Amino acid sequence: MDHRQLADELISVAGSVGQLQMRHFCSGVTVEQKSDASPVTVADRQSEEMIVAALATIAPGIPVVAEEAMSEGADLPPSLERFFLVDPLDGTREFISGRGEFTVNIALIDNGRPVFGLLYAPALSRLFMTLGPGEAVEAQLAAENGAQGLGDLELQRLQPRSPDMEALIVVASRSHLDPATEQLLSKYRVGERVSAGSSLKFCLLASGEADLYPRLGRTMEWDTAAGHAILIAAGGCVMTEQGEPLGYAKRDVGFANPGFIAWGCAQSATVS
Repeated sequence: MDHRQLADELISVAGSVGQLQMRHFCSGVTVEQKSDASPVTVADRQSEEMIVAALATIAPGIPVVAEEAMSEGADLPPSLERFFLVDPLDGTREFISGRGEFTVNIALIDNGRPVFGLLYAPALSRLFMTLGPGEAVEAQLAAENGAQGLGDLELQRLQPRSPDMEALIVVASRSHLDPATEQLLSKYRVGERVSAGSSLKFCLLASGEADLYPRLGRTMEWDTAAGHAILIAAGGCVMTEQGEPLGYAKRDVGFANPGFIAWGCAQSATVS
């Protein structure tokens, strides 16, 4: 699949989903609880419907694993060799609380690896995408912009920063910072901490705004795949605590991730 073409076709989809989410964000939403006690809103469900319908047209034949459908017991596709992972509204807690760090996440997984990612933060007007191996970009996209493709955007190549290992900039979860992660951070020389919600944290590494993102608490594959793909394409990495690349299509554990450590600069993982 041509990833540049995929990004081109998904830009208008991301914009439409962003418009929908901003309407709910500005007017307020009714919050429900899923079976795992996590929150969900009508914006989550409507966004997922839009994305799944668009993918069926843009990439027919490639199955989709989407968060809300999975939470409601949807059947898994028979093959997970290549499939889309969708989190229609990552950072629902931020969305409900009126913070703008929620994102639209669409990723393509191929043989357990995230090879394409699109991540859009409509409230922040920030769009991140991969266009091919080793090529990740950012663009400003207001939800009401109406952009139809790459030609309507001014693209900026993502470039991680070279970290100062004596004064690392760490980005951490706003809602899920746990004692195990705090203990891990005590092993590093941290110069600054940046709090952020959703998978936007991966993109802060990819854009050179932070160096390190540790997450030892529970996440799901749809939470991480798009940001992971973008970070890899920019030159970063995401490793498990055992030093292995974080993998996908983990059907046997219900698509749950182990703890991981993400670096903006992949070489930093080898010297940390």
